[in-house]
Amino acid sequence: MDAGPSIRRFFINTLFDSTLTLLGVIVGSAFVVNPDLSVILGTMITISFGLGVSSGVSVYQAESLEQDREVQELEKAMLKSLDGTQVTKSAKKNILLNASINLLTPFITCLLYSFPLLLAITGFIGVKTGATLSIVIALVTLMLTGTIMGRNCRGNPLIKGIKMATLGGITFLIGYIIQFLI
Repeated sequence: MDAGPSIRRFFINTLFDSTLTLLGVIVGSAFVVNPDLSVILGTMITISFGLGVSSGVSVYQAESLEQDREVQELEKAMLKSLDGTQVTKSAKKNILLNASINLLTPFITCLLYSFPLLLAITGFIGVKTGATLSIVIALVTLMLTGTIMGRNCRGNPLIKGIKMATLGGITFLIGYIIQFLI
């Protein structure tokens, strides 16, 4: 029971979700007339916490169901219980690994994207510069993730990376436009 494919699948999904969500927070609150960095960072952290718990629990539940189903099919084919065997122990480890990675992914993205905003809090850079750097880091993260996906699926890594970064850029632009319409 190889955990690799599900880890990649869930990780990429959670990374993409948390990146686009945090982009929304940054564009919706950092480019206003008087941005409040503590509110922006607090929102980013609480959203990441919610996404982490949601992703971690949902992956745990989904993987538990899938692993249980696979073990039951093996038991049926082998005509014996696999309780306590290496198969069930491995399945449980895979479930916990998948859930843990997806629980932590939003926190990692939050840490990456909030770093420039933390520099802005210290006065090292301006708020808009910090927000712009956060967005650039998010888009680069999407580009790298897409490139890695392209390599793993034998597609064109550059095209896959550009597609993911473009979706992030479109999300940013739509959020930026919405901010001025409200």
